[in-house]
Amino acid sequence: MMIARPLSAALLLAALLPAGPAQAQSAPPQRPGAVAPADKDDTPAATPGTMRGPAATLEKLFERLAAAKTPEEAKGVANLIQRRWARSNSPTADLLMTRAQTAMKGKQLDLAIELLDRVISLEPDWAEAWNQRANALFLAGDPIRSMLDIGEALKREPRHYGAMMGLGTILRQQGDDKRAMVAYRRALEVYPQLEAVRSAVDSLKIEVDGRDA
Repeated sequence: MMIARPLSAALLLAALLPAGPAQAQSAPPQRPGAVAPADKDDTPAATPGTMRGPAATLEKLFERLAAAKTPEEAKGVANLIQRRWARSNSPTADLLMTRAQTAMKGKQLDLAIELLDRVISLEPDWAEAWNQRANALFLAGDPIRSMLDIGEALKREPRHYGAMMGLGTILRQQGDDKRAMVAYRRALEVYPQLEAVRSAVDSLKIEVDGRDA
């Protein structure tokens, strides 16, 4: 495992402050399943026999995520968001992603990274592909490259709370608690009920906020 080096200010800004509005796994939040659902599953019927409404837009789902009153409610909305993130424009890329996730579960990290390299070559604008490779690189002991991929994921989906949480985890392991707190708090702006991040913020709050800037 390579020794982690402190993250440069320029790299942190690239990873944590991507272009575009900032609306936007030990392990990050649970990832979506390999099979993406149909859009109709994104708006479950309220009662048996009722008509389903149109599928909620991603923006509406993020509004619901921010407004959720309980962790259970938020998790249901987050699952819908992650299903959207799991979709690419290429059946081949989807198949390779499924194989990469299977390889990660089997701790075949070199294979997972190679497969994800191919996914990104096919679908370079797919934020989740960059995020999944960041996960694989982190598990393989390469936090620097992992942070670079997190930055690429956030450029494409600034609301990716999983990528923000991953960045916070790496920065915290490197001893950069102040910037880790920034990443965690940004994740909470998007997903206020994300309990793992709330716990991390609580454990860092006194130490970080109590220091002089």
